[in-house]
Amino acid sequence: MSGGPRHGTWEPAPAGRWEDAFLTGNGHHGALVSGDPNDDRVIVTHHTLVRPNGGEYAEPPRLAAQLPQVQDRLLAGDLTAAEDFTDGRPLQWVQPFHPAFQVRLRRPGGCGPGYRRAVDFATGEVTAACAEWHSRVFVSRADDVIVHEVTAAGLDIGLDHRLPGAPAGLRVGHGALLTPEGALLSLRARYPDSDRAYTGVTLVAADGGRTELLPPGVRVTGARTVLLLTRVHRHTGEVDVAAEARRLQDLLTGTGHATGRPYDTLLARHLERHGSAYRRVTLDLGADPAERALPGSELLKRPHSPALLERLFAAGRYHLLSSSGLNPPRLTGLWTGDWDTAWSGAFTTNANLNLQTASAPAAALPEVTEALAAFVTRQLPDWRTNARAIFGARGAVAPSHTDGESGLTYHFSREYPLHLWTAGADWLLKPLVDHDEIRGARDPRTAAALAETALFYEDFLTRTDDTGHLVAVPSYSPENRPANGGWGALNAAMDLSAARHTLLTAAQYHPEHADRWRALADRLPPHRINQDGALAEWAWPGLEDTYDHRHLSHLYGVWPLDEITPYDTPGLARAARRALDLRGAENHSAHGHLHHALVAARLGARHRAARALRHVLDGDYFHASLMSAHYPHRDVYNADAAHTLPGVLIEMLVQSAPDRLVLLPAVPDGCPHGELHGVRTRFGAELDLSWTPNGARAVLRPTRTHRIDLRTSSGTRPLDLVAGEDRVLTLETR
Repeated sequence: MSGGPRHGTWEPAPAGRWEDAFLTGNGHHGALVSGDPNDDRVIVTHHTLVRPNGGEYAEPPRLAAQLPQVQDRLLAGDLTAAEDFTDGRPLQWVQPFHPAFQVRLRRPGGCGPGYRRAVDFATGEVTAACAEWHSRVFVSRADDVIVHEVTAAGLDIGLDHRLPGAPAGLRVGHGALLTPEGALLSLRARYPDSDRAYTGVTLVAADGGRTELLPPGVRVTGARTVLLLTRVHRHTGEVDVAAEARRLQDLLTGTGHATGRPYDTLLARHLERHGSAYRRVTLDLGADPAERALPGSELLKRPHSPALLERLFAAGRYHLLSSSGLNPPRLTGLWTGDWDTAWSGAFTTNANLNLQTASAPAAALPEVTEALAAFVTRQLPDWRTNARAIFGARGAVAPSHTDGESGLTYHFSREYPLHLWTAGADWLLKPLVDHDEIRGARDPRTAAALAETALFYEDFLTRTDDTGHLVAVPSYSPENRPANGGWGALNAAMDLSAARHTLLTAAQYHPEHADRWRALADRLPPHRINQDGALAEWAWPGLEDTYDHRHLSHLYGVWPLDEITPYDTPGLARAARRALDLRGAENHSAHGHLHHALVAARLGARHRAARALRHVLDGDYFHASLMSAHYPHRDVYNADAAHTLPGVLIEMLVQSAPDRLVLLPAVPDGCPHGELHGVRTRFGAELDLSWTPNGARAVLRPTRTHRIDLRTSSGTRPLDLVAGEDRVLTLETR
């Protein structure tokens, strides 16, 4: 295993549940590998695989004509007025994400001693072996293909669509034919009541031995190794299976099939992209070598072990990278073994996707921010439709829930009026802005999306209160409501922070409009502090907070924004900390606890950040695969905790803004020693950090000349950085 157990995980038995299968992916294709020597199952997924749901309402509601009346009623004190702001449709989910099929490889029973399965984060390989049987799988970033090599005396191979929840009306056709390499297998599945389908193609290349048809699959006997190359396509009409077969054959012959080393050649090409990305950032907490050597399922039983944090940090970056390409990660990353995936396996943009991708800029994963930028760019036309249909405005409004194929807002209900939420575009764009700050250049796609969002606020923010401040109305704080009001309210703190951030950031990207957008931002109302001394979730007099809730939408100005900080706005920071103190955990969703940790770390509330992180580590949220669950006790497969945890650890150790560096604000409990290498900062410097109980050392490698404020437990001082000159900092603990 490359780099030792910190950079991978292993188990002494095959996965008995698909949730425990080891994962590999390239951001397009994914694979869940059980590692069963007698009946191995490799579940194939692809980001495009969403099932048409045949819903009647696939467009946003056309409500713009009703908006002025609803605004009038809310402003006049009718706190339930927004509940009528709908076209009466029932709740409709977006198209659900689903698996394609499983590649099944059966062999005679028995395996012998020494079984071990493992995943190597640095290579993306999933391996399993015992006695005379060996298997290794990866999904190539270079060639977009699932590559699987098996060594076994005999194999029966087939493509099997029968996975949990597969619809009875799925029309499935199989194909199998012999080829010079061995065989070609195909599976086409057409969705019920739809013109859409998906087709998987697997080229079976046997090194020696005999290949014979065993419909709907093949049998290979006497081969030295068997190599399988698999791709899947979602489509209308038909896929040319013969053409796809030729592409796979060309891939095989171009990698040395005649010399018997195609797997190694394909892996080397893949590693040029995957390996370099994975190695950019590493975390070493000086863990006990004996604990580092444990299988993941055993290490998870030691939630206070630094070795567990090391492995979860590495696994989180690996899974985040592996699930990002065509799209950023879904609620389940890129993987599922069940057609009935919770919450449609979609992209939820009012916390989940946002938390998962937030660490990408600092964690040096531009592959993730590129996937997010492409996702935003593809959806922007639909966001314009949302703005026109619902609000009668120019510009763009992001949906709270999307399947990745459509960015239209049509998933909402009375209890979850997600169509009222206007802050989504700003939150999705925040990692892209951070990425631009890190590299010191502005992406035209980010600039365009910011301009569209600012245009929306120009048209939407037209109402004022008695003091002349603008009012966000209707306004929604996901997924909460005032204790004494309706779901749609006025001046949700998140909406105000998002509008202010969009307008000021868009002004930086577009100087020609800067005066107009800054003037609009200046007219937004200040945040409100309620009677409990806490930052109010709604900055509207008389609206009362509901504290026991999993979301922390009102603290958006603390994290991920820099609007409220202990350094620049200490009064608001104290109120935000009080709001955090009062916040409950409601149903103990993993994203709620980790969001809490991120906000606490920004506020310098070390013990509260540590406690929130501890809830997740103690709560049995991780499967043996080190993919996570949404609820405690591994309930509901979900990537939030897995992908967010690296960002939490980075925030607890390093925080940066364009003019500020904060070191060791909230060191995790039980980690008195450590090294964090390769973190990127928003002022354009790479950072290596090490710490002990006696002090710390940081090395900054700036790419541009700049003065920043350095903040540590010892205080604040200015720091001058010169492009190309390393700056070494030695810090003493106080």
